[in-house]
Amino acid sequence: QVQLVESGGGLVQAGGSLRLSCAASGSFAGISSMGWYRQAPGKQRELVATITPGSRTNYEDSVKGRFTISRDNAKNAIYLQMNSLKPEDTAVYYCNARLLMYSSPNYNDYWGQGTQVTVSS
Repeated sequence: QVQLVESGGGLVQAGGSLRLSCAASGSFAGISSMGWYRQAPGKQRELVATITPGSRTNYEDSVKGRFTISRDNAKNAIYLQMNSLKPEDTAVYYCNARLLMYSSPNYNDYWGQGTQVTVSS
């Protein structure tokens, strides 16, 4: 059974920092892109940042220059360093991974359970 386990959320004041972690565990044949998404109350889930196995990154415009995504391929893990946090960053943050299972020829999306990030003003 595949799991994406997230950690690192919490409550922080505006201007502060948090670091999220996510690790994929279980049996799978490969991992492609991994990333972070977030969903604020009453809003749709949106992309925050993604990273390829070769560490090519992509960021949502509002987090560029403040958030940094990184990856440890040996640990099947990604991280999100969030600096200069703003109240509008408040959301549940979800880890995503595109995994290739032994039972399927295609990569499919898997999601973590989500971790709450709350930024107070």
